[in-house]
Amino acid sequence: MPHGTIRASMLKTIIPLIMERFNCGENTALKMFYESHTGKCYADDSTGLYGQSAVYVFSLFCEEKADVIEETPHSLIPSP
Repeated sequence: MPHGTIRASMLKTIIPLIMERFNCGENTALKMFYESHTGKCYADDSTGLYGQSAVYVFSLFCEEKADVIEETPHSLIPSP
């Protein structure tokens, strides 16, 4: 199966997980994913990330987002 087909089918799982976890719409979830380091690696055939499970890719994305939040100075994080 072509790698693009595999990636497209896995996105049907990854994007709803992002939408639920980050309470956002589909377009925002797609943008968040593809602008992330995980998303860039996922789109690159040479990394082989497309061959991992959707839940694994989602967990990498969440770890990346958690690292970004931890590295952000608290004064730059909006109050709830």
